[in-house]
Amino acid sequence: MTILLNLDLSEKLQQLRNSLRLGQKQLADWERGEMAISAVPGAGKSHSLAVAATIMIGRYQLHPKKQLIIVTYTRSAAAGIKAKIKKCLKELRLSQTGFMVQTLHGLALNIASHNPKLSQLNLDTATIVIPTPSHHIIRTSVEEWISANPHHYQVLLQGFQFDGEETERLRRQLVLRTEVLPKLAHIIIREAKSSGLSPQKIAQLSKYSADHYNILGIGAGLYKQYEKVMRSLDFIDYDDITLASLRVLENTNIRNRWQQETFAVLEDEAQDSSPLQEKLINLLAQDSNHSDNPPNLIRVGDPNQAINSTFTPADPIYFNWFCKRCEAQNNLAIMNQAGRSSKVIIDAANFTLSWVNSQWINETKNRQNLESNKNSFSLTKEYIPFRQQYIYPVKKNDLQLNPKSVGKGLEIYTPKDIYTTVELIEERIVKLFKNNPKHNSAILVRENRQSRFLAANLAHLRKAHGIKIYEVGEVERFSKIPEEILKILRFIDRPHSAEYLKSALEILEKRDLIATQDLNTLVTYPENFLYPNPLIKKQKKEVLQARRYCCNLLRAKLELPSYQLIPFLGMTLKYTGSELATVQKLSDRINRQIIENNSLKTTIKTLQEIVSIEGFEEVEEDNEDRYTKANQLTIITMHKAKGLDWDYVFIPFLHKDVLPGSPWVPTAAKFLGDFAFAEVARAQIRSAVHGQHITQELVSEISEPKKAWEEAAQLKKAEEYRLLYVAMTRAKRLLWMSAAHLGPFRWNVFQGNKTINLQPKVPCPIIPILKEQFPESIM
Repeated sequence: MTILLNLDLSEKLQQLRNSLRLGQKQLADWERGEMAISAVPGAGKSHSLAVAATIMIGRYQLHPKKQLIIVTYTRSAAAGIKAKIKKCLKELRLSQTGFMVQTLHGLALNIASHNPKLSQLNLDTATIVIPTPSHHIIRTSVEEWISANPHHYQVLLQGFQFDGEETERLRRQLVLRTEVLPKLAHIIIREAKSSGLSPQKIAQLSKYSADHYNILGIGAGLYKQYEKVMRSLDFIDYDDITLASLRVLENTNIRNRWQQETFAVLEDEAQDSSPLQEKLINLLAQDSNHSDNPPNLIRVGDPNQAINSTFTPADPIYFNWFCKRCEAQNNLAIMNQAGRSSKVIIDAANFTLSWVNSQWINETKNRQNLESNKNSFSLTKEYIPFRQQYIYPVKKNDLQLNPKSVGKGLEIYTPKDIYTTVELIEERIVKLFKNNPKHNSAILVRENRQSRFLAANLAHLRKAHGIKIYEVGEVERFSKIPEEILKILRFIDRPHSAEYLKSALEILEKRDLIATQDLNTLVTYPENFLYPNPLIKKQKKEVLQARRYCCNLLRAKLELPSYQLIPFLGMTLKYTGSELATVQKLSDRINRQIIENNSLKTTIKTLQEIVSIEGFEEVEEDNEDRYTKANQLTIITMHKAKGLDWDYVFIPFLHKDVLPGSPWVPTAAKFLGDFAFAEVARAQIRSAVHGQHITQELVSEISEPKKAWEEAAQLKKAEEYRLLYVAMTRAKRLLWMSAAHLGPFRWNVFQGNKTINLQPKVPCPIIPILKEQFPESIM
């Protein structure tokens, strides 16, 4: 790879390299083979990635026929990296070619679309969808499986105990059809496809499971039906595109051409990749002339910021293994200097990481009885939540010095209740912005319901103090409007469908229009709920409230023309002004489309197409600057906050039942046992896939449901602590944390500005430990 450079360019590239920190320089010095870069929060990962890419392009004189491929996970991240590289190349007066920045899905689509015969996908006619548990494709797959497996379905209805009572049988049917089986299908399909496992492979795995229900066997059947339904509709999901690109690369000539034109592959956010995506980039990074050589692959990420593995197929264990392999070859670099946060915030984050790991190790030792069978693989064996990797402040000569703390830097409060918490936040934020109006701030929450509570109780700050409140959840709820309207219209069209009635009630409950209650009981006999006869016992207040809303919806069908139904629903669901504008736009769009045949059924059909197809097309992400404006208080979930930072970060409501929380089975599904089918299946598949990575073959034993449920709970707990770590490391100058003595049993009881019934709460375990370690931070 030796290239002769002119002296001027060589000196400029060296100056660019010298501007980097130690771990960042190792990335820029890469020459060939595999390399892992493990970067702490705030380490300047995207900047160093762009600089290193520029150095590679200049040093090796890369061009369109020999280019660096850079992959990441969101379009906004890809656009940001691309802009930074172009800026660096422009400053060096180099041609802005020799590199490609794409999302992993975009790269797979690029490969598949250029070879439709080999990919076996017709992307001109196929429609990309992202099915959720409530998506009609998943629901159709469930119904097809039930029809094809009546005996197995009866076993599920029986549960572990059943007296044959008809009302209970109907209730169980509803729970299985609308909750248990759709969730199981959704999890099985994503986990299996992202690991390259077919329905046949899952069925094979199920033979090694000894559980009464054969959960993996059910999952394999649901997966098979899903594939059949998708083919019949000419629908594809994103895993189909990745699988299609791998089919293309099975062709030796095409694979060689891609490999010859690929200088190397540089992956960002590597902790979030799936086995299937890892296989794709490994294949592209291989040297076509020397297949025995390791691939030219640089993977950059932070396993300690892996916070998506419990609701996506991403799993940090793969990047951890890659780091371990590279470390053995002396090809692991650590970016551990970060200039984002003040020293006390760094110390608090490091202490949290260390304490969680030590607690985990002690608990694991106490549990003992780990799997001893050599053919079995335990998810939690030799596993700790965090990579033992500390954050260090930058050196004194660094261009980005760590900021000074404001106040005590770390402030820990124990308010009387959640209302006092809001008062303390208000008092602190007003004072902070009065002293520093150019700074920004955020409140990070675990649940969207907490976000709505805070926004309602802090809304007056703009008028009283000129502080803008930006609730991210409210803005993102707009994208759910078509789906919510569709569910209500389906109920209006077929009110005696238990499934449609339940979906409508779920929307009303989510919008805080009716009280939280057991909906399965209400919808078991829709007629008795909607039109109770004199023999039906008197209904409770909350049931009457739900019934009144449903009857008003049905009355609208009789009294209003169909083209007025959608605006009426917008008012009934109490959408805000911005939401109402979205509803009106949706209504106008549908009415134009069905002007020749305007009816409720055509409205539902058109809206179904929007929700199933158009609503799931990938769109450009919002500009992240809107979250971090000066003199603004952003209210955002911890998950959404990843990749952002603020001068002042508030993390309230840190209670044990929310973080780390504990696994629970919905009461309605407890007739099946004390475990959730979907989580058991996820743990069983991951255990098998992890074991396959180690032994190169699928394991010959699968954990029974109770064991798998325990493993799933442990992994969820680990991820919750990583989520807290991510939240803490968003703060630059002040990290404000609190756990009130009194809080709600569940946040979904919040309705508007009504007072919430409170009860004593146990703080998140890290709160008392932080108080002990940082006594000067106790407020």
